[in-house]
Amino acid sequence: MKLELAKQLLALNRRFYADFATPFAETRVPRQPGLKHILPYIPPACTLLDVGCGNGRLALWLEAHDRQVEYIGVDFSEALLAHARQTNAGLQSVKPTFLTTDIAQPGWSDRLPHKRFQVVIMLAVLHHIPGQEHRQALLNEIAGLLAPGGVCVLTTWQFLSSPRLRRKIVPWIHAGISAAAVEKNDYLLDWKRGGTGYRYCNFIDEAALRALTSNAGLVLRETFYADGKEGNLNLYAVCSR
Repeated sequence: MKLELAKQLLALNRRFYADFATPFAETRVPRQPGLKHILPYIPPACTLLDVGCGNGRLALWLEAHDRQVEYIGVDFSEALLAHARQTNAGLQSVKPTFLTTDIAQPGWSDRLPHKRFQVVIMLAVLHHIPGQEHRQALLNEIAGLLAPGGVCVLTTWQFLSSPRLRRKIVPWIHAGISAAAVEKNDYLLDWKRGGTGYRYCNFIDEAALRALTSNAGLVLRETFYADGKEGNLNLYAVCSR
């Protein structure tokens, strides 16, 4: 993907999360069925990095499941991080730190307080990174953040599997972008809660996710589908070094 187009798509998503931070945060609650499945992979006490943490719902979930966690949440959206800091202010067993960090920028991990983490979780983020080479670079960097024996949990949004969500796909002209310019499986989806907005998403199926993790030097321990009204709207991958 051309660099200028990638920048345009990233800017599109940044505008979306700036404009719709509050209604988006209201839809992201810490009762995601797939998370229960990954609980055994999270040690009772650990250092954990939440990449693209949004409103910090994962920290609340960890607290509810008695994990003693030094939690670092990173996101580019100041508005979503404001929600995260407010809703997680009273946690006891989870010690949260929220950092404004743009993971689409090279060297983003240099600013983290730790060089290695026992657990890295990235929920519903990878499909918002434009360009196959950029998604691979991000996953390569995340692999390098895992401590020996560490676990990485990724999810990608399976919006093409749902007729309900397919109706959110709109022509690229809404974003002033030519359909011929984007890559295979790139889509523009609309949002109509609190106004109308648009987000860039790449559809990452199981084969694509397996290739990305393998190329990053990660060992894929399991994949499964969960969440949403249909029960299969997120594809989970659990990996280790």
